[in-house]
Amino acid sequence: MNIQYLIFFGVFFAIYGSVNFYIGIRGWQAFGRLFPTGYGFIYWLLFAVLSLLFIAGRFAEKYLPDVLASYLTGIGSYWLAAMNYLFFILVLLDLLRMLDRWFAYIPAPVKKHPELTGLAVVLLVTGIVIYGAWNSRNPRLVRYDITIPKAAGSISELHVVVVSDIHLGTIVHNGRLLSLVQRVNNLNPDLILLPGDIIDESVKTFVEQNMADSLRMLQSKYGSFAVFGNHEYIGGHPEDTFQHLQDAGITVLRDEYKNIDGSFNLVGRDYQSAERFGGAGRQELSAVMEGLDRSLPVILLDHQPSNLTEAQGQGVDLQLSGHTHLGQMFPFNLITKLVFEDDWGYLRKGDLQLIVSCGYGTWGPPIRVGNVPEIVDINIRFIEPTGEDAIIVEPVMQMMGRLQ
Repeated sequence: MNIQYLIFFGVFFAIYGSVNFYIGIRGWQAFGRLFPTGYGFIYWLLFAVLSLLFIAGRFAEKYLPDVLASYLTGIGSYWLAAMNYLFFILVLLDLLRMLDRWFAYIPAPVKKHPELTGLAVVLLVTGIVIYGAWNSRNPRLVRYDITIPKAAGSISELHVVVVSDIHLGTIVHNGRLLSLVQRVNNLNPDLILLPGDIIDESVKTFVEQNMADSLRMLQSKYGSFAVFGNHEYIGGHPEDTFQHLQDAGITVLRDEYKNIDGSFNLVGRDYQSAERFGGAGRQELSAVMEGLDRSLPVILLDHQPSNLTEAQGQGVDLQLSGHTHLGQMFPFNLITKLVFEDDWGYLRKGDLQLIVSCGYGTWGPPIRVGNVPEIVDINIRFIEPTGEDAIIVEPVMQMMGRLQ
């Protein structure tokens, strides 16, 4: 294990331990009086077990039976979500208590019965987690109608379905994948694009549940294409992942492009930080696109919506990305808005058009709060650039209802 991993895990466990200790102390202050004298260790034992379930499940995957490891990780994942909201709510309550020293606005009964406040917090967080779990499993269809001012051979319109960040694994299992495949096929797309994080790190569950057979059921006129995201590399076996996806009928583009039907070019970039996980490191976009006919429309798949100026400078017409999850859980969307020029939806940057999906699956906590998982349905019109037609038309964006 190199020094970077040691630093990362050291910082992670320090933060994780501190947050859980803070929640544990506040929980004891609220409910400790309910435990008989001498039995407080039961509270701390149960709290410690709950706090460590996710970590134990992840580290013990190689040693425990699959069912047990999945069970531990699953419960622990929900605790991660609860921990997040318990922390923010408890910090807010502590700030309110500090202000009460000067303004004395908290009623005396509330101060005398902290267990009532604790119960209210637990019920609120439980409600948030239940909603987030339901929300994460009920994606919606998001539609865009856009125009690219280039001729595309005999094609005047192209119907593209984009699904990013599926995270196939123990949380997004084969049953949910089959549902996704059916929904995509029902849209009758010309082209299916998967911009990264298809598999959630390990390919073990992917193989055991025969997910390749499910992906092979995807139907479109021009086929299914994908690029790698960070999770295809984090698992430590990117070449195995590549082969499994190829065997599933998914063409994985790794710093290469394909001309589709002599009408448009599809460019796929490797993950930008692949070298951190043992990859070779990706090429410059100019090298990837060398020899490409830029008079034809250029569609770029890049997992992260970064380096937009580079794509713009190379004449990319449409970039499709994911990665952000739009924070997945509020308030982390505030961070993604700071990090990325566009963390969700549509952006036009000169002649470059960008669509970022918040993704279909989840990573870590299997919940979504503050955003909705999605399947992206894009209708592209190709128009010969003559006169006013050369102007890119702002897209029509429709938020469709929940998919059934």
